[in-house]
Amino acid sequence: MDKSEIIFGNVMSKKTIRKALKSKRKYVKKFGDDKDAHYALSTTVNDYIGESLGVRNINIIKDAISGQPDFDREKGIIVGNIRMGFGHYRISMAIASAANSMGYTPYWMDLNSYKETTGGKVINTQNELYSFGSRLSGKSRLFNHFVWEPMNYEGFRKLSYNAADQKNAELMTSVFRDIPKELPFVATHVWPAQAAVHAGMKHVVNAIPDNWPMALHLSEGSIHTIQTHSAYLGYRTLNGMNKNEILKPIPAGDIRYIGHYIDHELVSNINADCEARMKRAQTGKPMRFLLTIGGAGAQKEIFAAITSYLLPYVATGKAALYINVGDYKNVWEDLLKEIPQLKQLAVEHFNNWKETAAFAGAAITGEVEGIHGFWHENIFEAVYASNLLMRSTDVLVTKPSELAFYPVPKLFIRRVGGHEQWGAVHSAEIGDGTMECRDIPHTLQMIGLFLEDRNLLSDMCINIVNNKEAGIYDGAYKVVELAMNMKKRNK
Repeated sequence: MDKSEIIFGNVMSKKTIRKALKSKRKYVKKFGDDKDAHYALSTTVNDYIGESLGVRNINIIKDAISGQPDFDREKGIIVGNIRMGFGHYRISMAIASAANSMGYTPYWMDLNSYKETTGGKVINTQNELYSFGSRLSGKSRLFNHFVWEPMNYEGFRKLSYNAADQKNAELMTSVFRDIPKELPFVATHVWPAQAAVHAGMKHVVNAIPDNWPMALHLSEGSIHTIQTHSAYLGYRTLNGMNKNEILKPIPAGDIRYIGHYIDHELVSNINADCEARMKRAQTGKPMRFLLTIGGAGAQKEIFAAITSYLLPYVATGKAALYINVGDYKNVWEDLLKEIPQLKQLAVEHFNNWKETAAFAGAAITGEVEGIHGFWHENIFEAVYASNLLMRSTDVLVTKPSELAFYPVPKLFIRRVGGHEQWGAVHSAEIGDGTMECRDIPHTLQMIGLFLEDRNLLSDMCINIVNNKEAGIYDGAYKVVELAMNMKKRNK
């Protein structure tokens, strides 16, 4: 059955099918079709999260016609991903962390990194468009209102959108030729999930992000895992994915509520870290704020306003500030131009992973004051620096993207794309984050409230501990367990 023509029993229109075929032909014309190519593979320890999370990369061997990828066929699990912002990489790291803690070997398969393949070129083109749109949405209210919000909220929601993605994913299968088909495969973006199914992988889990059901994330042939109960029902019924039409639902065996995808290192230390936060609040220590920019680099103006607001509080020892600009050094440089005194006040932890890790480790039990800036050229370090800093952070300041699900008190700044707002709604309802502050004045008001009323932070910490007891943050473990059990059941 062509997955672009019938989606969970719902027949697509001839117009939708023609559009899907046209999309694939456009990419074939631009990049070629390498479905018959043989890319030799190898596995190597990941240079950045190999030691800490046990991750091994799946690499294409340059200029080779054969290879012998060294997979652990008993305990190996593949984490398939792409860079589309930072969120999908962040989920991948959470899955790898959970797998490693459970005694499995996580293999990192980034389809976007295979630049020589047709699939890699297609993904890279889409990623560049997404990043451009995200940044433009932060600069242009008109573009955001008329283009970006509707596309991310309703455009990606349509079942017809999934039809085109399924057809394009057929161009991403060539790198799977030498991968054992029985290896469990967890995808943290829908394209690797679709590609894996098209390539014949037998045990595919599609770890769906966010809290807004969209057909964009569907990969029929895999098991879909969902982070919230409300999103589960939306996906199960394919609610609103073809206007008001009642669609055939996703079969019960193809979808699971699973909880939040969170790293083992964070989940296992929730109680101790929350206790430390409440103790700092009760003893008047500087309240630590972590500003972490998204993977599209779209929140510079808000960062500048927050930093300027906090400067007097930092000077008087009432606040401390971490600023992680990810791999966007230009954002830090722009902040220095806009806030000249920042250069003298901030300690720069730049492109030195050992120093960043040492600082983050010492801060968990030690004292922190002043302003600390973090920038890393490598995406693994850029993303994972926030994870390391979270444990010693009191308040994470972030847009309500995938970080909305993390077990740390959160202040939500303006979203980038309408789908993200539901992450803030969910977090506020389970008590571990604020409502979405959609402009700078409301954001600064909330920061002031955290500083003035430290019970706000303590209440969130209590809720986080209670959520942990309820298993809300156990999603990464459950995804790994699900994927490995799929393999066991089919032996």
